[in-house]
Amino acid sequence: MTPLPPLTCFKAYDIRGRLGDELNEEIAYRIGRAFAEVMGASRVVLGRDVRPTSEALASAVARGLMAAGVEVLDLGLSGTEETYFATTHLGADGGICVTASHNPMDYNGMKMVQAGSAPIGAADGMDAIKALAERGDFAAEVPGGHVTDASGTRAAYVAKLMEFVDISALTPLKVLVNAGHGAAGPSFDALADAMAQAGAPIEFIRVYHDPDGSFPAGIPNPLLDENQHLTAAPVKDHGADMGVAWDGDFDRCFFFDHEGGFVPGEYVVGLLAEAFLAKEPGQKIIHDPRVVWATQEVVAQMGGEAIQSKCGHSFIKQAMRETGAVYGGEMSAHHYFRDFMACDSGMIPMLLMIELVCRRGESLKALLAERRAAYPSSGEVNFRVGDQKAVIAAIEAEYGPKAETRDETDGLSLSFGDWRFNLRASNTEPLLRLNIEARGKPDLVAAKLAEMRALIEA
Repeated sequence: MTPLPPLTCFKAYDIRGRLGDELNEEIAYRIGRAFAEVMGASRVVLGRDVRPTSEALASAVARGLMAAGVEVLDLGLSGTEETYFATTHLGADGGICVTASHNPMDYNGMKMVQAGSAPIGAADGMDAIKALAERGDFAAEVPGGHVTDASGTRAAYVAKLMEFVDISALTPLKVLVNAGHGAAGPSFDALADAMAQAGAPIEFIRVYHDPDGSFPAGIPNPLLDENQHLTAAPVKDHGADMGVAWDGDFDRCFFFDHEGGFVPGEYVVGLLAEAFLAKEPGQKIIHDPRVVWATQEVVAQMGGEAIQSKCGHSFIKQAMRETGAVYGGEMSAHHYFRDFMACDSGMIPMLLMIELVCRRGESLKALLAERRAAYPSSGEVNFRVGDQKAVIAAIEAEYGPKAETRDETDGLSLSFGDWRFNLRASNTEPLLRLNIEARGKPDLVAAKLAEMRALIEA
């Protein structure tokens, strides 16, 4: 078999590529074959999102797995976190979810885990899977490969989610949910039914709810400013107490207050840390290095231990497993839970936030007000530059000598007492990502952002 040219769809954390040349059914078949051989798998969970190409790509992955004698445990349309759950729940040797999440329409991809729902890094399988898929020199086909319908696993998944919420603590609340026509709708419906049966006094209002791979409301990526009105406006129209929106495979969860205001991810991390530490004092909390002061303060106030990790799901999950942290959060809206295989979930944060608002008896906006005032931040600002290393070196030369502390956990973090910044190269795109925060001085954030923008763009 003629080897494929280098597979550019393999990224730092997962597989993602442009349809046709970077990812197609032939490549998907080879990835399935390679996954089975490298991981020594006999049973593999397979899920897929709602994109028009996902079913065909998943079928190709299944053919590759079956050619290696694998039993394919097929979840059908599902979220990435359901693949993570089912891999552990069913005792499988690995899991693959065919999804492009929030990428453009002409893309698709895969997220993969090994036994125990642990991430697959470069050293423990990803590089070998890529190399074998490129070579195509697979072992002889193994008889016995077949597909088993595993869609019934959703009931157990919902039961697991329900462990994260104390129904008795809930008070009447109106919550608007926006599935973005992605995969979240059916999974959410199963969870909402379970909550209703348990007596939860929560009224859910659904918008853009039915799965539709043509995405008539646009690609579901609530992090983008231009998409936030799709949740903000109906929150206000319906008089909801809060809004929740998911991306395409619902492993990310975004919040809106009762006025339709978007809640930046770094403040969500602090609130979820508070939710856990109120129940389990002294626990460890993982956070990324981009915006840290608000999270570190609440963890310290509640007697927890804040631990910093590199950005990205494989690094956070590794830190979670190594430290036994109860919760880990990234400002990008990925949230990880010790009692959910140390994996990320977009449904669990919703449950925790609903319970926290009910317990505190305050609006989501009120819960955030003090923290946002104490630690204003710029939000993540992206720059497309020709030479990332040269720009970072120039910034370091300008600011490094003046810094009180420096940290290189992920990119360059410099602190100057009343303000700090983190500048890092994206792991998935040709971008530099800048975050600035200050102690109670929003004008200082704005001034430093303008100053640094001028340097970077020069």
